Amino acid sequence: MSSKRILVTGSSGLIGSEICLFFHQQGFALHGIDNNQRAVFFGPQGDTTWNRDRLLGLIPGFTLHAIDIRDRDAVLRCVSDLRPAAIVHTAAQPSHDLAATIPFDDFDTNANGTLNLLEAARRFCPDSPFIHFSTNKVYGDRPNTIALKELNTRWDFADPDFSQGISESFSIDQSTHSLFGASKLAADILVQEYGRYFGMPTCCLRGGCLTGPNHSGVQLHGFLSYLVRCNLEQRPYTVFGYKGKQVRDNIHSTDVARFVWEFFKAPRPAEVYNLGGGKENACSILEAFQIVEKLSGQPQLFTYSDSARAGDHICYYSNLAKIRNHYPHWELQFSLERSLQEMVESWRTRLA
Repeated sequence: MSSKRILVTGSSGLIGSEICLFFHQQGFALHGIDNNQRAVFFGPQGDTTWNRDRLLGLIPGFTLHAIDIRDRDAVLRCVSDLRPAAIVHTAAQPSHDLAATIPFDDFDTNANGTLNLLEAARRFCPDSPFIHFSTNKVYGDRPNTIALKELNTRWDFADPDFSQGISESFSIDQSTHSLFGASKLAADILVQEYGRYFGMPTCCLRGGCLTGPNHSGVQLHGFLSYLVRCNLEQRPYTVFGYKGKQVRDNIHSTDVARFVWEFFKAPRPAEVYNLGGGKENACSILEAFQIVEKLSGQPQLFTYSDSARAGDHICYYSNLAKIRNHYPHWELQFSLERSLQEMVESWRTRLA
């Protein structure tokens, strides 16, 4: 039955694969779109073939469509054939550093690829929830205009209005986004507009650091996963600016999948949510070093560069008040240390 089909783009990635497994456990037939473009963007270290094979082994009847989301006709045909009960869009070019070197590939993937999927959904399954994985980079570097205080191991917000983090009402305008942030913002606005203009059940999830044990972390994307790998291989991790005190909130992929499920059950049109680990799961790079050293028993080697990444946030963590108000049954289940413990164990297995 088409009503039991779920279509997940980027299905071999960290979040896509977690969502596939979660919906499989709820009894849905899973279809994925993934052409391993991450390996093209990041080289062999970004290859997700291992995760694709893991999914094929764990989900009987899982169907993978090796489609490039930039291929409009292929996307339209796929959605027309499946008419899924939901589209969960996690596929992207995810690196703001890399985007500057491949601006056409970045925009064509992130913005035009999203438009292809939205229009396919409007034509063939307009009542099915469309859940888009946006990014906190849509806020550009405007979070850096918030008054900060420097502590021993981190920066934090000095303005009491941001004591619980950044909310969805924060401005996305008049700031430096990086080309990646700009392409993702274009997609974000498109998803909202299809919800408002056409009345479709859409949402944009503006993620903090989405993480977990099945991440193929690389230097340009996947901060905690890559940090853990560097620790275990005893390779230096490069810290870019801000004394290593820059702060991110981190959310486990299972907690992400659990929220997607909540939205699927009770969708709303044109919604936007900051989805992250919140203040309780925020850490600086220096603090992450300390936790990983404790878990692995090995020192964290690192080098320091004064050159901060363009458009990078000095401090960012998500205010979860709106998401908790709209979906009170959803709550974080994974602490930062538990997430890192799983990553240490996963990388030890993969590197053995």
